[in-house]
Amino acid sequence: THWHSPYFFAYFPAASSFPALLADMLCGGIGCVGFSWAASPACTELETVMLDWLGKMVNLPEEFLAGKDGQGGGVIQGSASEATLISLLAARTKTIRRVQSENPELTEADIMGRLVAYASDQAHSSVERAALIGGVKIKSVPSDHTFSVCGSALKKVLDEDKASGLIPFFFCATLGTTPCCSFDKLLELGPLCNKENIWMHIDAAYAGSAFICPEFRHLLNGVEFADSFNFNPHKWLLVNFDCSAMWVKKRSDLTGAFKLEPLYLQHHHQESGLVTDYRHWQIPLGRRFRSLKLWFVLRMYGVSGLQEHIRKHVRLSHQFEDLVLQDERFEVCAEVVLGLVCFRMKGSNELNEALLKSINEAKKIHLVPCHLREKFVLRFAVCSRTVESTHIKFAWQHISQLATDLLKTWEQNHHQQ
Repeated sequence: THWHSPYFFAYFPAASSFPALLADMLCGGIGCVGFSWAASPACTELETVMLDWLGKMVNLPEEFLAGKDGQGGGVIQGSASEATLISLLAARTKTIRRVQSENPELTEADIMGRLVAYASDQAHSSVERAALIGGVKIKSVPSDHTFSVCGSALKKVLDEDKASGLIPFFFCATLGTTPCCSFDKLLELGPLCNKENIWMHIDAAYAGSAFICPEFRHLLNGVEFADSFNFNPHKWLLVNFDCSAMWVKKRSDLTGAFKLEPLYLQHHHQESGLVTDYRHWQIPLGRRFRSLKLWFVLRMYGVSGLQEHIRKHVRLSHQFEDLVLQDERFEVCAEVVLGLVCFRMKGSNELNEALLKSINEAKKIHLVPCHLREKFVLRFAVCSRTVESTHIKFAWQHISQLATDLLKTWEQNHHQQ
């Protein structure tokens, strides 16, 4: 049950496809390190074009695209964790400069000590890690009964913190949380962040790929209020790791935070305004020619081929959900929107821990758990490119049989006690 087996249902998908593998080999063969336009114009320019293509596929607002003379644009990061960190650091720099211009007597250290970042209590641990690396406080915003953050919950925390002299500066909204694939309410959160001068970053690491399908695009409504947006084609869009697509409304926010110009990296095109040096958009200096695999995959599958891949996974997750709901011993614990089903046996957490242990020890399929409020829940994620309906049926029959066996021994043990 390795990651690309059709019996692997843990975490979220790790994408892989033949054109992406070929492009990775070509990237190794060309062997350029694309830190600046001058080091390899093709490496830089193809990335700008690919991120515009991908942005158009998910119908991003025009201001996130580089286009001919836009202020925004896209960049390929290594992972969503990096994208969150980059946006947090850019937001930190922007806020420090703004607060200092209003209060020249404050030092950078004074301001740093008062900065606060925010994210849902369902957000990925990498958001907390970004705050740790960025040296700022971070607070969890409580999610509602659908495991989403709404505007009123964020406003309450902001009002409390501002009253005690803190400076809210960054909010990471999640579309498709890791535990249960819930969606923060962007249309409520966005205007609030804009009004309060808070950078809103959207982390849609897994779910973002689905926005290429018109029927799922509404999940991204409200992106127009964001400062940055990120999703991972290397999760669900058939592009091998690593390829995490990030867009910003104002690229000067990033380059303003990270720009250093030693003589050995300068070149005579950089002031033309038409040339991007991606080293200013990321943490490392060097970078691989990652846009090749995006180009190969988009060219070979086409938008419709990629849409079909997403739709098939969503159909299969609903098939699994239906099987769970037909068995009165089980319950589904969160709305199934994309390719993830959160389910459990009705009963104690211990019972469900025992069930998961027996599933993973049997080594026929692989699952991982999560906590939703006080409940221990099993996550069933449709992952493999080669997964079919037969694998879903097999997985359910296997889980169902193990549940039957477990209940027998469970009842015997409890009778003996």
